Amino acid sequence: MSGKLLMGLLLLVAALMGGGLWYSQNYAYYDVSEPADFTMTMTHVGSLETLDILANDFTILDADTSPLKFRACFTVENSIPMLTETYVIYDTPTPLRPPAWFGCFDYQRLTEDLESGEALAFLSQHNIVDGVDRVIAVYGDGRAFAWHQLNEKYAE
Repeated sequence: MSGKLLMGLLLLVAALMGGGLWYSQNYAYYDVSEPADFTMTMTHVGSLETLDILANDFTILDADTSPLKFRACFTVENSIPMLTETYVIYDTPTPLRPPAWFGCFDYQRLTEDLESGEALAFLSQHNIVDGVDRVIAVYGDGRAFAWHQLNEKYAE
């Protein structure tokens, strides 16, 4: 077998494997849904119990391969002042980047808005999976976004 043919075959296999890896990271395993009956919760500031909140218009991205792949876009009916009096504020929100094709969740803008105070983060559920919290960010106009992030168990 000539060296050129062997090198060409090696490059072809590498390109196919790279394409397969890219596809599995960006498209495979993800499931997008718009459930009408999804229930979102927040942790009550006094009792630390998770309570259902008034929310609708869900678009949810999730995957069975990792709890950190969860993202949700939705609206809430309660005002920010009511939410801050009732639910636990999350001190270190860090939205995670979703795949580029999941357009409703702009993690970069959300991060900037959380830093500036335009959006406020709440604890939805501590340890929704061991070592992972569900966090909800809410804007004054009712837009809300949820994601999972590692908690203190995995802090550096």
